Formats: sequence, structure tokens, C-alpha cells
Amino acid sequence: MKIKMVVFDMAGTSVDEGNVVYHTLHKAIEKKCPSITFEDVLKWGAGKEKLQAIRETLAETNIILNEETIQEIFQDFLVLLDKAYENLIVVPTKNTERLFKELREMGIKVVLNTGYNHATASLLIQKLNWDLGLHYDLLVTASDVIKNRPNPDMILLAMEKLSIPDAASVIKVGDSTIDIEEGRNAGCLYTIGVTTGAHTKAELLTANPDYIFDNVYDLKSVILSLNNMQ
Repeated sequence: MKIKMVVFDMAGTSVDEGNVVYHTLHKAIEKKCPSITFEDVLKWGAGKEKLQAIRETLAETNIILNEETIQEIFQDFLVLLDKAYENLIVVPTKNTERLFKELREMGIKVVLNTGYNHATASLLIQKLNWDLGLHYDLLVTASDVIKNRPNPDMILLAMEKLSIPDAASVIKVGDSTIDIEEGRNAGCLYTIGVTTGAHTKAELLTANPDYIFDNVYDLKSVILSLNNMQ
């Protein structure tokens, strides 16, 4: 089946923001839980809605906090992130803009999805000077759905909005294991990991992606091969 839509995670996949969100998340958690490392946050929180990321990082490191404290960490994270973003330099990952342009010229929809809320994701896009309808076709964020990754709801919402009826014409690309799980749960034809962000190749392999790339542009050769088979 011809590919009609590719869903790209943002931070670490299509956007290089220096891992500022996870550094900030770690800073907020560390205030209450000094034993938690930045590596813990990446391992257990990457790709997830950020309140969920806090909960799961705590759970996986066997730390029990009451709900009030968890909410305090989350609110502190939001304040710290606003400050971190004031002078943040954001750039696309290597070859991303070229890939987006060439996919859209092929008639393939380019969707951005993320564990960030809509306000945070929109701020990143503004810093990149990306325009809807020129650089990408749709943004879907964690605050747009009820169930977040690894549930497929963000991908399914994108399919609905762009009138893509069959997930077998969709590819999901991301830098974390939860991106791979999300794509598989949506029934995407391929789920693809990239090593430009949160998780290493070894970590990505644990989620059994169809491909792992060091450069996101390698996706184009996969799509061309599929289209040549039609």
C-alpha cells in the first residue's frame, strides 16, 4: 500500500532542543527526589506526556510520593520550562526540513506529534519558523487526546483529521521506545526508531521497531522502495 502519512515525534526526532525539557523535568523531580538521575528521566519518561513521565519515573525508581507532591513537581516543571524557553535556541534535526519538503512534494502528509502539551509544542514550532501547510500538515499533542502514548489516540486523531482511513498507509517515526509502541498500537505499516534523541539503538531495539536510523532522511529510501512495489 502506498504511504499517505508519516507521523514524526518532535523533540529528539524532528526537533533538536538540546533535551531541555528532560533536563528541566529532571531538575523539578530532583528537588523532591535527589536520587533520581537524568538518565532515569530519559529511560522512563521519554516520549510521554509530562505528568505521566513524572509518575512513571517515580514508579520505576521505587519512589512513592503523594498526589499533592506529584502535582507540585509538575507545576514546578511548567514554571521552570517557561524560564528555560525564554532564550532557548531550537533547530531542526539534520535533514528534517529537506525530508518534510520532499515527502509533501510526493503527496505524503507530514504530521508532528508529541508528549508535550499544545502550548509547549506550538512554542517550539514558532522558534523553528515552521508554518502549517508549508512545512507540515498537522500537529497533534498530548493535550489533544484523553489517552496518551503508548495508546494510539494521537495517531488515530491525525488519521481522522487528514482523512487517512487505513493505518497500513501510515509510518510512525520516533526517538523513544514509547514512540515505537504507539505506532504499533495504531497499526502503522512501519514503526521506525531514530538514534538522534532520548534512547540508544540498544534501547530502541527492545521495542522491536521495523527499522532504526541514525539519520531521519533514510526514511525516504524506505518509502521509495514501497512505492516502487505498487
